[in-house]
Amino acid sequence: MPGVRFSGVESSVSTGLRIVSNDSAKILASVPASRKAEATQLLAQLKGALQDFSVVVANKDKQEVPIQQQACLALVGALEESMVDGFPFAVPAPYDTLPALKGRAEVEMTLQLKQRAGSSKSGVTGVVTMILDGYNAPVSAGVFTDLVQRGFYDGMEVQRADGFVMQSGDPDGKAVGFVEGGVERKVPLEIMVQGDKVPLYGDTLEDVRRFKEQPALPFNAFGTLALAREEFDNNSASSQFFLLLKESELTPSGTNILDGRYGVFGYVVEGQDLLRDAKVGDLIKSIKVTRGAENLVNGFKKAGPTPAPAPETTVGALSEVPSA
Repeated sequence: MPGVRFSGVESSVSTGLRIVSNDSAKILASVPASRKAEATQLLAQLKGALQDFSVVVANKDKQEVPIQQQACLALVGALEESMVDGFPFAVPAPYDTLPALKGRAEVEMTLQLKQRAGSSKSGVTGVVTMILDGYNAPVSAGVFTDLVQRGFYDGMEVQRADGFVMQSGDPDGKAVGFVEGGVERKVPLEIMVQGDKVPLYGDTLEDVRRFKEQPALPFNAFGTLALAREEFDNNSASSQFFLLLKESELTPSGTNILDGRYGVFGYVVEGQDLLRDAKVGDLIKSIKVTRGAENLVNGFKKAGPTPAPAPETTVGALSEVPSA
């Protein structure tokens, strides 16, 4: 992994391990009584993962750094979720009628790469696992979950893969998203700012002169997930989504062209290597909700339980997402 600075990684891991070891009582004090046992177990798992991370750092294993980082972050996310007793805010009108994810969900995208000469990943089919964060972006995450439940993305191709983002979600190549009742469903720009209790709707941070503030979910990690939109219309998103393909060292918070202009609603936790090899024309065989479907409100409800994922190891020339 280029750009990994082990001094910084070592410091972060040591700090995290110290907090988990010394401040567990303070952390658990924020957890409702009904979820104390769950949180206690998560803390123990996080401590073990951080100890494993310390070994990775000692061995200076660059390939293992992002893998162990994602494992720790997934546990941190689950621990944070255990602290929430009910959904913390109401989505304001007129957006309260749109699908909303009131919690977190996990989805698995089965991606099939085309046959390519000289590629070790030629013809490979694999799974990219993503976490959708409805606590910080309930509408964006809810709309995406709703479309996943409908099977909207199943069989769609990757439509942009330029080393900066991978994008899909345009069903007919005409930059028109999800249509219901003859009308394209539009989604507002939704950005939770650090320290705020409710997301900002309809405005970029620059629009409201808050350009120096940081989103709660910034574009600072490979595999960050967001909705695409028209460049000059904040509320024009519908079904097109993109995944950032740049490492955090190249897109630090507050210094990239995406933070505050596009709203993040999720992130990849497994399958990053598959994203790196994705090209235009590769196939999204399916996207399935594997956990958290019960958190979707105002959305499409599938009959019966969510099917298990298949046992296997899709923006055209659009202007919605700036180039690197």
